[in-house]
Amino acid sequence: MKTGEKPHVVCLPAPAQGHITPMLKLAKILHARGFHVTFVNTKLNQQKLLSSRGPAALDGLSDFRFAVIQDGLPPSGADPAQVCHSITTICPPNFLALLAELNDPANSEVPPVTCLIVDGVMSFCYDAAKEIGVPCAALWTSSACGFMGFHHYRLLLEQGLVPFKDVAQVTDNSYLDTVVHGFPGLCEGMRLRDFPSFIRTTDRNDIMLNFVMDFADRLLSLPDAVLLNTFDEIERPVLDAMRAILPPMYAIGPLHRRASIEVPAGSSLDGIGSNLWKEQHDGLLEWLGAHGTRTIVYVNYGSFTVMTKEQLLEFAWGLADSEYPFMWNIRPDLLKGDTAVLPPEFLSAVSGRSMLTTWCPQEKVIVHDAVGLFLTHSGWNSTLESVCAGVPMLSWPFFAEQQTNCRYKCTEWGIGLEIGGEVKRAELAAMIGEVMEGEKGREMRRRAAEWKDEAVRATLPGGPAEASLDT
Repeated sequence: MKTGEKPHVVCLPAPAQGHITPMLKLAKILHARGFHVTFVNTKLNQQKLLSSRGPAALDGLSDFRFAVIQDGLPPSGADPAQVCHSITTICPPNFLALLAELNDPANSEVPPVTCLIVDGVMSFCYDAAKEIGVPCAALWTSSACGFMGFHHYRLLLEQGLVPFKDVAQVTDNSYLDTVVHGFPGLCEGMRLRDFPSFIRTTDRNDIMLNFVMDFADRLLSLPDAVLLNTFDEIERPVLDAMRAILPPMYAIGPLHRRASIEVPAGSSLDGIGSNLWKEQHDGLLEWLGAHGTRTIVYVNYGSFTVMTKEQLLEFAWGLADSEYPFMWNIRPDLLKGDTAVLPPEFLSAVSGRSMLTTWCPQEKVIVHDAVGLFLTHSGWNSTLESVCAGVPMLSWPFFAEQQTNCRYKCTEWGIGLEIGGEVKRAELAAMIGEVMEGEKGREMRRRAAEWKDEAVRATLPGGPAEASLDT
C-alpha cells in the first residue's frame, strides 16, 4: 500500500438474499471505518437487484463499488443444486479474473486489493486469496448452532444415521423425531428433524449433502479468521465449542444493529440496499400505526421458501380464523410452480384487518410497536431481527439450518413455538391466540424482552460487537 492509500476489501456473499444482506451490512461498516470496498454480486443476483431497485442500485460511491462475476445460472432462477454447481465450477475462475482486473496496475481508479471477506459457503475464495497473496476472512452469515449442525454431518454419517435407509423416512415425522446424542456443542435432545435439512436424503452422493460437508470442513482451517453474525450471550455454548475447532473467531453481530450505529442514517452509504425484490413502502408504517401496541401478526416466509397451494390456503384461513389483524408478505413466487393468488372469499373475510404486501422493509416493520408476533420461516436474518425487536415467533422452517434455528428459539431461548409438519388452519389460529394472549405467550414475551436487552448491550458503542470488530 502507498502512504495514505485506503485498504481495499473485496466482499463476496453467497448468491442468496439471506447471505447478501449481512455481507452488505459488514461492507458498509468497513467503509465507514475507512476501507475502499468492492462488493461482488453474481450475474443472476445483479439482474435481480437492478430489476428491484433500478439502474442506480449499482452506482455505489467512488470508494464503495459493485462488481459482477458470471455464474452460468438461467435468468429465470435456479434451484439449490444448480447454485452449488455454479459455486464450485463457474464462479472460481471468474472471481480470480476479477481480482486480477482489480489489481491490474493500469487500473488506477482503485487501490490494490489488500484482503478478502467472503461468505463461508464460498470456500473456493480461500484458494483465490492465497494465489494473490492477501489474507481472507470468512463471514458465517447463518447461526452458530446452524454451523455446528452442518459440521456434525460427518458424525451423523459415522453413526449410520445418514443417509436415511428408506425414502419414506425423509417425510416420516415419527422417524424425524428420533433423538440423537453425543454431538458436541449442540443442545441436548436434538432430533434428526432439528439438523439442517440436507441430511434428509437416501443418497450418499447427494449434491447438497456433500457440498455442505465440503464448505464446513474447509472453514475449520483455511480462512485467516471467521466472523459470525451473532452475539455471545445467545449462543455461548455453541460459540465456545466452535472456538475450539475454528481459526480465530469473532462474534460481531447482530450486524444490522451495528450497521445502524456505525453508518450515518440518511447518508449515501445508508441508501445502498440489498433487497432482490421490489420493496413496498406506501402506507405500511401508517397502517401499523393505526393499531394498538402488540396487536399485529407479521407474516413473512423469507426469500427462498416455497409452499403448495394447500399450505397457502391453510395459512391464509388460519390467519383469518385467529381474528387478529395481520400483515403478510407474499412473494409472487411463493407457490411451487404457480403465482400466489388468494381466493376472493378469504380477501373478503379479512377486509379491514389485513395488509398484504409483496416485499416489505422488514427491519422497519418488525421493530414497530404494533407487531406482537412474527410468523416466520426461521431464517437467521429474520430471527436476529425479531430477537432485536423483542418479538416472539411462530416458526415454520423450510430448509437448510432453519430447522436448527427453530429448535433453539423454541427450546433454548424460549421465544418461539414450532408449527410441526403440515400446517392446519385450526391449529394455527389456536397457536396465534396462545402467543398473543395466552400464558405461554406472556412467558415468551418476557423472554423476548430479555434477549432484546442482551442484543442491545452486545451492539452498544464499546460493547462486545465493536470490540470484536476492532480486533
